[in-house]
Amino acid sequence: MSISETAFAYHEPTISTILNLAGFLLVLNLVNMCLDKLVYCGLLGQLFIGILWGTPGAKWLTRDMETVMQQLGYLGLIMLVYEGGISTSLPSLKANILLSLAVATTGIGVSMGLSFILTELVAATPLQAFSAGAALSATSLGTTFTILSTTNLIKTRLGTVTTGAAMLDDVVGLVLVQVITNLGGSGESFRAMTVIRPVCVSIGFGTGVWLLCRWGIQPVLQAIRAHEQRFPAFTGTIQFYFLVYTFLLVGMVAGATYADASSLFAAYIAGVVTSWIDGFSKGNSTTADTGTMSTELSTQHTYQEEGSNPQEKDFIRNNQTIVQQTASEKHKTPPTGSLVYEKYYHEPVTRILVPFFFASIGFAIPITEMFHGKIVWRGVVYALLMVAGKLVTGLWLVRFSSRPFSSVVRILRKPFSNVVLFCARLETGSQKRQKETPETQLQQQQNEKEEKTSKIQNQLQEKQTSSQPDKQDQEQEHEAATNSEPPTQQPRQATPNSQPTSTLPPKPKSLYPASILGLAMVSRGEVGYLIASLAESKGMFGASSRGDSSETYMVIVWAISLCTLFGPICVGTLVKRVKSLQRMRVDRGGEDPLGVWGI
Repeated sequence: MSISETAFAYHEPTISTILNLAGFLLVLNLVNMCLDKLVYCGLLGQLFIGILWGTPGAKWLTRDMETVMQQLGYLGLIMLVYEGGISTSLPSLKANILLSLAVATTGIGVSMGLSFILTELVAATPLQAFSAGAALSATSLGTTFTILSTTNLIKTRLGTVTTGAAMLDDVVGLVLVQVITNLGGSGESFRAMTVIRPVCVSIGFGTGVWLLCRWGIQPVLQAIRAHEQRFPAFTGTIQFYFLVYTFLLVGMVAGATYADASSLFAAYIAGVVTSWIDGFSKGNSTTADTGTMSTELSTQHTYQEEGSNPQEKDFIRNNQTIVQQTASEKHKTPPTGSLVYEKYYHEPVTRILVPFFFASIGFAIPITEMFHGKIVWRGVVYALLMVAGKLVTGLWLVRFSSRPFSSVVRILRKPFSNVVLFCARLETGSQKRQKETPETQLQQQQNEKEEKTSKIQNQLQEKQTSSQPDKQDQEQEHEAATNSEPPTQQPRQATPNSQPTSTLPPKPKSLYPASILGLAMVSRGEVGYLIASLAESKGMFGASSRGDSSETYMVIVWAISLCTLFGPICVGTLVKRVKSLQRMRVDRGGEDPLGVWGI
């Protein structure tokens, strides 16, 4: 007898299912809280819990449960990226966009180049090495945003550069997904449009949003703020802004996805647009508030000067306070996007959706097939190369000393400067000789003779006085020598002044910003697993003799997993050290260890 499909029948879940899901959520949050307190990397605990609970481990979750958690986890990833966009400082993003582009390009290029060592390490083909480099060139957005949010660095200049570079890595990674999908097709030829379209759509999407905000949304917001009194009262409530910002996020993500662009890139752009709207509304409300208050108070001040009755003056003073209160109520700042996110989204995203996302990454790690001798050491070697491929991005924040270059320039310029001085002396001497007359020459000769005779007389007098020394002067010199301080202190005081001052720029006082940037870019995460799994499903890595996953795929999974583990642990340890140094600087005084990158 067939079951009717007009409705889904409700069945009470068993107690084992309830305990399983409740324990899974509880353990995810407890592990996250404990590891965040220790090393700021609770996401690693959630990843290991996913391995334990899911298919790679004890298989306590059914395949349907894992599918639902994976989908909900991706929704949490979108919200996490949206939060990163809201927290982005637009002035800092504009000032550091070129630096973010340089960091992203360096990480992608070095990782792709080092991946071709797989041709010698596992006898991979160039196409397989390219696919591996595509998987290892991307940076985990979810991991990056989680690390920066946990360490309170997301609003700093360092956080802006890191998130911008990670976003560009993600766009390139999703473009490479399309490339690998095309290359994996057996019967189809390579089409350039498959590669060009996602790139053009991403660039066009970002440019179009900027033009729309500049020439479309900004005039509309100005008109709304000018006539906000005509709108109903519910348009100023936080519930109304919750709907507006939610529709903005959903619309941009859906439009970008249907246009073959990255949904995560669209979520980040939606967060940036939300931050821009908040800043525009805040600035417009303050200018309007000060303008109305100044005009009304100036008119009342003139009336107060004209009025002669003291009762009228008291009435005007009281009216001024009423005007200030009414003006602030009229131009009250609307609820911001960060406030809406904090009230409606933050807790469910942090406690349910984001733990599901990192647990779903653990579902994708075939840990039972990874512990074979050849696979382990090859995976570790490849992981070390991929760590180095992202660590080099931190060099963009290192200020190198130009001492060797300046010394070479000084050596090369020295002979030319001597020639210039010699020529200048010749020119000045020739000019003086041309100006001199015979009379002046005779006077100079007489003066020189007189100077010579006076010098000879002075030398004779000095010899006579030195032959008859004064005894009293000798005794005074002896007493002064015994009572004076030791002469070793004078050269110590004179040595700092005697050393030549250097005009070179000072070296960086710490390498913490460069280290944090490089290590934050190390984590691969969801995009790396996506590209590697897609290439494996297309048969690009070949098949093993036992029918399991290919050795190339397992080496790539080792590298992705170790990078995803190594990056957050090191970043958390460094940030913990930086926090302790910052507390010491507050107590004892001194500069921030992050310098300008911590602002």
